[in-house]
Amino acid sequence: MSDNTPTTVNHDWPEAAESGRSDWRTEITVAAVIEDGGRFLVVEEEVSDRLVFNQPAGHLEEHETLVEAVIREAFEETGWHFQPQAISGIYVWKSPRRGTTIMRTAFCGTAADHDPQAQLDEGIRQAVWMTRQELEASQRLRSPFVLQCIDDYLRGTRHPLELVQHLGV
Repeated sequence: MSDNTPTTVNHDWPEAAESGRSDWRTEITVAAVIEDGGRFLVVEEEVSDRLVFNQPAGHLEEHETLVEAVIREAFEETGWHFQPQAISGIYVWKSPRRGTTIMRTAFCGTAADHDPQAQLDEGIRQAVWMTRQELEASQRLRSPFVLQCIDDYLRGTRHPLELVQHLGV
């Protein structure tokens, strides 16, 4: 016999502790892939007492869209005004050092109006233009994201910015 009692659907998402995944951590990040004449704009930054290269990149902040985040991060880390034109990739990687899962959305576009007087984020030593080959040969990449983002860009991977829909930002 079937119970015809109405089912209540709870639309509140469970907290991590309630879902049994309290030890799982994830970060949402963005990166700017900026190419000019075969060179890519990257930052040399200090991470865990090492100098490494990375795209201008950082974390999504509360009440911010991914496009707003990548524009902000690119300027804060390089002093260049970034104009995103497309999404070149979405990536997930678990950092073996930190145990954190990172989801990166990479945007490709152009940089203009450099402000050489801009105060760069803490830990950023400098913004430099390097070829893919120079980056690979440096053996100082922050993560596997760096070359993967460049390779996908060079392959011509492009998705419209409208691919990401922000609900309630």
